Amino acid sequence: MIREFTDNDIMRMAELEADLFGRGAWSESMIRQELEAPARSYFAEAPSEHEPMRGYAGFWYDGDDAELMTIGVDRQHQRQGIANALMRRLIDEAKAKGARRMLLEVRVDNEPALALYRSFGFEMMGRRKRYYQPEGIDAFTMSLELNPWTVGFHGTGEHESLEQENKQGNGGDES
Repeated sequence: MIREFTDNDIMRMAELEADLFGRGAWSESMIRQELEAPARSYFAEAPSEHEPMRGYAGFWYDGDDAELMTIGVDRQHQRQGIANALMRRLIDEAKAKGARRMLLEVRVDNEPALALYRSFGFEMMGRRKRYYQPEGIDAFTMSLELNPWTVGFHGTGEHESLEQENKQGNGGDES
């Protein structure tokens, strides 16, 4: 069951972060700061409302792009579709907010995450050297188009009506 993240999930997220990401994990205070920042959307996955979460994910929406901030699943529950369900919820939420695309960074050596992102259609944008600290591991940057910009006229007649106004505005006198 995917649900909105609550304050009751913070300690569990800190535990999972430490296990999953080691020295690069977010601390409890970092998690609290992240959740208090504006324009954040975070979700948790748990078997029921009263059981501990098994996974979490969140993004920041800047009015144009949704930036995937983190995603993690308890090691005991990996490869059970939890990350997939969390990604689907993030993408749906980002689309609902009007995000044009979703962006992320992922460790170059994180093959399971890379496979997950590719399965959703994320494409490689570039590489950030020594992005993940303190290990100094490079990151790939990836993007997924959610609501691509449409370029050109869309048959609204706007172009034609502007031409008509110009002709009428000068009384047909072209001099």
